This record gives sequence, structure tokens and C-alpha cells, in this order.
Amino acid sequence: MLTICDTQPTHNCAGWSRREFLRVGALGMGGLSLAGMLRQQAAAANQSDVVTGRSVVFLFLNGGPSHIESFDPKMSAPSEVRAIFGEIPTRLPGITFGSHFPQLAARADRISILRSYGSGNSGHTYQQVASGNNATKATMGALFSRVVGTNHAESGMPTNVLVLPEAIRPELKLGNNFETGALPTLTHPGGLGESYAAFNPQGGSQLTTNMQLKLTRNRFDDRQSLLQGLDRLKRAADAGGLAGTDRYQQQAFDIITSGVADAFDLSSEDPATIAKYDTSHLFRQQEVSRWNDMRRASNLLGKQMLMARRLCEAGCGFVTVSDCGWDHHSNNNSPKGLRGFSFLAPQVDHAVAAFIDDCAERGLTDKILLVVTGEMGRTPRINGNGGRDHYGELTPLLFAGGGLPMGRVIGRSDHHATKATTRAYRPQHMLSTIMHSLFDIGELRILRGVPSDVRKSMTDGDPITELV
Repeated sequence: MLTICDTQPTHNCAGWSRREFLRVGALGMGGLSLAGMLRQQAAAANQSDVVTGRSVVFLFLNGGPSHIESFDPKMSAPSEVRAIFGEIPTRLPGITFGSHFPQLAARADRISILRSYGSGNSGHTYQQVASGNNATKATMGALFSRVVGTNHAESGMPTNVLVLPEAIRPELKLGNNFETGALPTLTHPGGLGESYAAFNPQGGSQLTTNMQLKLTRNRFDDRQSLLQGLDRLKRAADAGGLAGTDRYQQQAFDIITSGVADAFDLSSEDPATIAKYDTSHLFRQQEVSRWNDMRRASNLLGKQMLMARRLCEAGCGFVTVSDCGWDHHSNNNSPKGLRGFSFLAPQVDHAVAAFIDDCAERGLTDKILLVVTGEMGRTPRINGNGGRDHYGELTPLLFAGGGLPMGRVIGRSDHHATKATTRAYRPQHMLSTIMHSLFDIGELRILRGVPSDVRKSMTDGDPITELV
């Protein structure tokens, strides 16, 4: 990571200093120089035939959202199975969603839902789903950056980013639980190496601290001092590393002092747009912090999704948005009667609807693919506390945009929502569908410089038939 910052920062409402300009993702073992990285990325730009120009926002609901209370309510099933909170009609004739999703129900013609998808996972391990079970064990964002490079060739924007609630409010101290321990597996680079791990703007690691270049305010606007400081940082961290040319040094400076950091700074967004995304009014942070399984839940998902849209516009190809707190056993680690779902589901409904509308207004619907899922679903039978336990056979999965056909409810489950009665889809099908949106698969198969196991992981799978 590389951070350029003022030694006397003033934080804005998004938690970013106006003079804390850049933290660019892991630059790999070849060198720390941003200029050197840009030189490598310029070569990658010549491979433009393989990419479609689309981005992916992967919204992951950590803890396991109920498939029944979300998009398959089964109101004709017995009371111990059917959705606790009832159903709501959608724009699609005969199709209902769980009652906490009125905004998505009104936009059902602009999304596609799978009712026959299951993660095959019944524990709090995210890598299996986020990697699509590929052989390298690298998550999808890492695979993407392995092909296109860790940073955008022209803008310098990291191509693989993780957006936590702390990216919106860095001062948050969300409670630790087993989901926190699993969180690193959500963007793990597997066998590709740490160079391809997702860039986390929340930071906090010792590596990030070690790679900060701090300048006093009266020197920050001195171009020559800044470039000299970059060179000193490079020499100190990697003597003998890649040497950037003058042109790439200039490009590095332009990146640091221009648009990359702005994408992470919500204070530069239109206040009316921020208001449309805002989910902080739906519940108070203190309301969920009393339950262990929900201590990492936040009411910031709307602004996380807004940041994701801004990052995609700025050149990021894969953004993972993490929303914690979905482990709803109702065993006093989460509220009785599945009430934890009542806190978090309306936030997803609001944030995803705002994202869909915003993309449409900006002409980005076909340019950004939104995928919403979790590591598992919940048991069809309600437990003794009125909650649901871990279940991997069926899992919620939503797609929006990305050039895929919308307005579809794909597959069916049986009467008790225990298993698929049509073709059962798994994470590998989700992976293949996403890769078909991001890449020209035929071109990717013949692209030089991509390891065979990476290429096979991205090109050999079967996508969801109804979406390609």
C-alpha cells in the first residue's frame, strides 16, 4: 500500500482527510514504486480486447441470510416453514418476495432472482463462495485483478477493492466475533499471492503504516518535493526495484493529486444522491450492538453501495461490499423471532434499490453488474427460538444489470424450501456467470501471460443458463 498524507489531517464526514490522497493496493513483489506499477499496467492496457468494460459489485451478506424471508417466502407451507414476516407482491405476475423488500419488489423487472441456488456451505467460511470453488482458491476479485492488473492502467485506481463500514466511518469499533475471523477469506487471493488481495481503504495494517509518506502542509503542494519524497520512499522500501521513467513519475503525481482519492470521498458527492442512498435512519447502531452475532452490523450499507458505484465509475473492476450480522439463530446472540432480519433486510432493500436507480440514471445499468448473496441460507424449519439455523442447500442470489437479462425468477425449490426441484446452481456457476460479464471468454482463453490454472478457473465453468 502507498499513502500520501498531510501530517495535520482534517477528516471529512466520510472519514478521509482532504490531504490523505491515495492508498493504492498491493503493488506486488517487483517494487513499491507507483510509477513502476503504472508502467506495468500500461502494458496490460494493450490486452483491452479481453475485457468487456464492465465492473462487478459483489454485495456479501456475512452470516447467512434466510432464503425464505428474502425471495422465496413459501406462504403455502406449514407455519413452522413459511416466511415469518409474510410476503409482498412484485411487479412480476404471481411472484412474491419477503415483506421486508417492498422496494426490490417494485423493481423486480430490473433484477433476476435465483430460487435454485445453494452455496453447498453450512459454515461461516466465505472463501468457498467468494472464489466460486475454483482450483486456485482465489476469490473472484483476485482472479479479475490477476488478468487486468492490480491498478487501472490510466487512472491508477485499484481494480479489486473491499468496502467495509469502516471505509465510511474509520472510527468504528465494531465488536469481534467469528464472522470477523472469517472476513479475510471474503477477498483472499488464494494461490495468486498477496499482490492480488483486495485493496481495503479502511487500512489499519502495519504494512499500510510502514508505507506512508508524510509531508508537512507547507510542502504538500510542492511538486518537486513530492516526487523526491516518492523516490526516497521507493529507495528505502525496495533498493534496486523497478525504475519509473519521467513520464510515469509525472503520471504517478497526477494520480496522487487528482481523481483516485476523490472516488473514496463521499463529501464530493451530490448531497441529494447521498440522501437517496442513506440507510442510517433505518436503525441505530446501538440497537444491534447488544447481540454478539450482530455487533459487526452497521447502518452504513447505503453509503457503502454509493462508494462502490463511485469506484466503478473511476475504473475499479471488482468491488466487494461486506455487510455483517446475518447469523440469525435467535438464540440471544441475535434477537428472538428472527428480529435481526427485521433490522438488516430493510437496509438491503433500500441500498440495493438506490443503487439500481442511480445506475439507471447515470447510464450505468449495463456497465455494472450487481451480485447479492451470502455464504449460506437458513434452515427451512424455524427453530425453538423463532430463528433459523445454518443451511447450505439453498441460498439467496440476486443479479442486477451487467448486460444480463433481468425480470427473471430462475429455478424452483420444493414446497418446504429444502432443495431445488429444477437444476441446482452452485458457486461455480455464479463465478462463470460473473466472468462472462467481465470478459470475452474466447479472448481470455488465448490470452498470453495468464497461468493455466487461473485461465481454467475463469473459462471452463458453466454459467447460469438463463442469464447468458
